[in-house]
Amino acid sequence: MQNGIQLRIKGKVQGVGFRPYVWQLAHQCHLYGDVCNDGEGVLVRLLSGTDIADFTQLLYQQCPPLAHIESIQPQSFEWDELPDKFSIRHSGTGRMDTQVIPDAATCESCQRELFDPDNRRFDHPFTNCTHCGPRFTIIRQMPYDRPNTAMADFPLCPECQQEYESPVDRRFHAQPNACPVCGPEIQLYNKVGQILASKQTALMQATQQLLQGNIVAIKGIGGFHLACDATNDEAVRKLRQRKHRPTKPLAVMVPSCEWLTEQGINVSDGLRALLKSTASPIVLVKLWNRYRLSDEIAPKLREIGIMLPSNPLQHLLMAAAKHPLVMTSGNASGKPPVLTNEEALSDLADIADVWLMHNRDIIQRADDSLVRYHDGQAEMLRRARGYVPDAIDLPAGFEKSPSILALGADLKNTFCLLRDKSAVLSQHLGDLDDIDIFQQYQNAIALFESIYRFKPEALVGDMHPNYVSHRYGKQLSEQLQIPFIQVQHHHAHIAAVMVEQGIPIHGEKVIGLALDGLGYGDDNRLWGGECLLVDYASSQYMGGLPPVAMPGGELASRQPWRNLLAHLQQFVPNWQNQSIASVLTPYPYPVIQKAIERGINSPTASSTGRLFDAVAAALAICTENISWEGEAACQLEALASSCPLSEHPVSLPIIGNYLDLATFWQQWLNYQAPKAQRAQAFHMALAQGFADLARRAAHQYKVKKIILSGGVMHNQLLRSLLIEKLNEFEVLSARQFPMGDGGVALGQAAIAFTRYRSYPSYFKL
Repeated sequence: MQNGIQLRIKGKVQGVGFRPYVWQLAHQCHLYGDVCNDGEGVLVRLLSGTDIADFTQLLYQQCPPLAHIESIQPQSFEWDELPDKFSIRHSGTGRMDTQVIPDAATCESCQRELFDPDNRRFDHPFTNCTHCGPRFTIIRQMPYDRPNTAMADFPLCPECQQEYESPVDRRFHAQPNACPVCGPEIQLYNKVGQILASKQTALMQATQQLLQGNIVAIKGIGGFHLACDATNDEAVRKLRQRKHRPTKPLAVMVPSCEWLTEQGINVSDGLRALLKSTASPIVLVKLWNRYRLSDEIAPKLREIGIMLPSNPLQHLLMAAAKHPLVMTSGNASGKPPVLTNEEALSDLADIADVWLMHNRDIIQRADDSLVRYHDGQAEMLRRARGYVPDAIDLPAGFEKSPSILALGADLKNTFCLLRDKSAVLSQHLGDLDDIDIFQQYQNAIALFESIYRFKPEALVGDMHPNYVSHRYGKQLSEQLQIPFIQVQHHHAHIAAVMVEQGIPIHGEKVIGLALDGLGYGDDNRLWGGECLLVDYASSQYMGGLPPVAMPGGELASRQPWRNLLAHLQQFVPNWQNQSIASVLTPYPYPVIQKAIERGINSPTASSTGRLFDAVAAALAICTENISWEGEAACQLEALASSCPLSEHPVSLPIIGNYLDLATFWQQWLNYQAPKAQRAQAFHMALAQGFADLARRAAHQYKVKKIILSGGVMHNQLLRSLLIEKLNEFEVLSARQFPMGDGGVALGQAAIAFTRYRSYPSYFKL
């Protein structure tokens, strides 16, 4: 006869104070039994006779702030020895079926202690509790217990040990728990690695360096920042010069939401909630009128990235500095963000003046997440710290999935683990062409497989044969003797949005507008501006931009004038005798022109990104070189958004399956108007052209949903115009995941599973 009941609890239930929460509830309800962590989540064992319905209801109602219960499954259980109390057992192991928790910004209780002179954690840069602090960035393996984290190197002092062992304490089993006596320490270093100061003195001297206009490399939780005074033009220019970052916008850490209000920003409830959330991302907002920051922060743009302090060290720095600080990624030009003290001293030697570092290892890199906030809605641009590795619930039809590892794209790479109706998308890693980032990518995959006890049964990657991720996938497939599935780039873009929007596997087809820089198409040429008929299983080309030469190949992605030349050469007869020719006069265009004519190093692509570059170059706003991806397009959008919408004579009609760029260029070049209005006319014509393509395809196939994706769709003006022009349809885009290449892995995984579901033998070598 069974004498017990067992509750299997799954979800975000480890590292969030869930066991002490269960312990406290059990004591309140006078229950006997125990609770433990294991690979599947949390296991609660109780004596028979317990009112499971009431206890389960309480579990849901009073869940800890960082916890989330996905399911509670009861079943009978037999005790070998009847319990006479409720206790917390040591963690078990087993197949990993629970969620790892993202790092969480410092909670209000820890902030109060941080600034309380009578508290023993006063000024302690590593204070945390079960409601906040590092999680993902310090974990080595599951279950999430201190010996399996970077805190294993810091034995608890008696007072911290008492907190750790007391179920009534806020720090019960808080694995990063520590204090000034037993925890990590900060130290200030000079260029040759000598220690200049320690603890509070190090913090004060670092602050003085910042206020004197110097640059400080600061070790955080998931990586390093390079910081300087955000109000000091000279300091910001010095940072740009040393980092070889001439125009790319810089993130700014501000003291508080109240400071923003003083600057004239309308801090709505939604914006406040996002800035103060446990993820604490960088948030892109429109520039405000009483702009008190250096003009060098975001030149020629109409948005700025702001953030609040997210960890105790940042809170202490901001309290000492009392005004905004630039906080940009801690990496040298062309290199990935540094993670170790040794790398920081070496790679940042020509950038930083001093280094504020600590002696706790960063196990897993996690850059600052980047979110745009506009018209009351958040839009994910870079998903990392605070959001990763939260699991994603998949739509209906994704049950009983095999273990699939999606390798993502080569730019803005993320990868994805899919299993059992859920997916885990990795943090933003960057461009895999860089050998150091590729190494971080491989290390991150290995860690995810380890902590989730994940063994892939299939790999999925991009079709592009020259992608690093494609070649790696083929190599890994042969090594592991598992299938490697190739997925078309723009199909994956659309499928990722379908997953986020909850479209089931057997849902209706959608029309997808996939606009980006480059992707390998079904016809083995480069795409970047397509209208597609899509479901998870298939993608059919319905029209788009015509292919245009990219003179110099990869160089065309960095030098906008080359794209202008290619467009003029293809679509504008006798352009050399028109005024537009003066834009190209400073460049060696006759040589490149011949290369285009002869097809020498001039692959063709239907790229929306390169069209933006060509128009920006024609307006002479970003012509010779770009220093960061999307620079020309962002400046063009900012210019177009600087004036009210107005009538114009520019169009982009459909001829066959292509948008007619010859008509566009003739009308646009003849349009005599200020630059801002011409930039706006381009956006409006492009939106109308793609809206007409989508409408035609939707009517032909009786489709009601239109999905927008690809990196170009992060252009707010273009996206809003498309939504307006397609208002008779349900127009969907991504909010929780990037529409650029950072979301591709999610779409790859969904498509691969759909193929498995329809053709299980497809997964057999």
